[in-house]
Amino acid sequence: MGKYILSLDQGTTSSRAILFDHEQKITAVEQKEFSQIYPREGWVEHDPMEIFSTQYSVMTDIIAKTNIKESDIAAIGITNQRETTILWDKNTGKPIFNAIVWQCRRTSEIVYSLLKEGFGEHIKKTTGLIPDAYFSGTKINWILDNVQGAREKAQNGEILFGTVDTWLIWKLSGGKAHVTDYTNASRTMLFDIHKLDWDDTLLEALDIPRAMLPQVKPSGAMLAYANLNGVEIPIAGDAGDQQAALFGQCCFDKGDTKCTYGTGCFLLMNTGTSSVVSGNGLLTTIAAGFNDEVQYALEGSVFTGGAVIQWLRDELRIITDSADSEYFAGKVKDTGGVYLVPAFTGLGAPYWDMYARGCIIGITRGTKRAHIIRAAQESIAYQVMDLLNAMESDLGVKIKELKVDGGASRDKFLMQFQSDMCHAAIVRPVIRETTALGAACLAGITVGFWRNLNEVKNRWRQDTVFTPKIDNEKREKLIIGWHKAVERSRSWA
Repeated sequence: MGKYILSLDQGTTSSRAILFDHEQKITAVEQKEFSQIYPREGWVEHDPMEIFSTQYSVMTDIIAKTNIKESDIAAIGITNQRETTILWDKNTGKPIFNAIVWQCRRTSEIVYSLLKEGFGEHIKKTTGLIPDAYFSGTKINWILDNVQGAREKAQNGEILFGTVDTWLIWKLSGGKAHVTDYTNASRTMLFDIHKLDWDDTLLEALDIPRAMLPQVKPSGAMLAYANLNGVEIPIAGDAGDQQAALFGQCCFDKGDTKCTYGTGCFLLMNTGTSSVVSGNGLLTTIAAGFNDEVQYALEGSVFTGGAVIQWLRDELRIITDSADSEYFAGKVKDTGGVYLVPAFTGLGAPYWDMYARGCIIGITRGTKRAHIIRAAQESIAYQVMDLLNAMESDLGVKIKELKVDGGASRDKFLMQFQSDMCHAAIVRPVIRETTALGAACLAGITVGFWRNLNEVKNRWRQDTVFTPKIDNEKREKLIIGWHKAVERSRSWA
């Protein structure tokens, strides 16, 4: 048995490799950013070859820089940006189009057509999702319609579809394995999460040949082998980033809840072996697991979370580093009545308004840079609060504890404001790379590197707990202002 588990964490803006030892401690991290392509307003693409090259590069770099042998790696776990859609030629291995990213809104009209044709209820009942351009199904349809000859080749089995995990596994296995896991399949808007199979009704509605779809397996399973310098290393874990984070936070039991703060923010609650249908715009999805008796989760998505801070840095240029936002937010006692709604690509749950657009409102002559920065910070917490309220309403319970992870969870101002707005304890772990850790744990348990879930759970460590400090009257006033601002942003495009 090797000494390490290698986790490949393929995200929206960068590819990372993280090496975990038997104590679940991070031994090494390598990261490379890659290009974001914006062909038109609301369209987002990536180059699939650049996704793979950056991911492969950080994987080989981490081995070279730590001076470990390939045989020291017991297994590889993969986690990935979900919904992002890649189609490639089975024979040449070359993508037939850029990857259409989960944030991309180009297929909104296709979604509208599905709703007009009466598929809305079937989609929700079968896939657990709310029809939206966010998911992979309509992206596949768009590529097949817009790349000459693609549909005919797909029908002949010459074009393959995959979310990013499938693409990476196919490349790492030398084209031997065309697979995905239940969590990623559940984000395509094509997968029956109850029967655990692709849904023929939706495949027919979107004119997608079944032959192009990957085989679906449990998240912890022997998926393929990656050949690294002649050493065959098992790829034994695979989960979409948010389900991997749920697993990495040891949310193994019904009611356990976590929020990941990345480019977007994603709130997930484990609902056990029963799927819960939301009446408040949340999604029913599959949580990571090891066998055909899957666990389910309720999920709420904030499309623009940490990305609003990147926007302040890269487009407005009012900060030079993302970490500066915490400093400036603390320089003013409040936002001076300013609210920023970062609906750059529409609003996710509980609104599901693909035509909402961003706005900054409440500006006066006295508004300073720090007020806008603080409003951006607070917008992240307000959006997560909306998700938590929706989840509580669906379940009829008050969530008293929320585990947090992801880049922005390091921000003390944001975490304290999150606790104030949600009126709940915010629990931050020692290891905040929980997405990568989740993929590592799935792979590690599969190959016997760790014995079972209990061993993994016993190694999880709490770092900081944030508890509410705001009075109820002030809290209610802030929330009313936020909801007024959200209404101004809706149905704009």
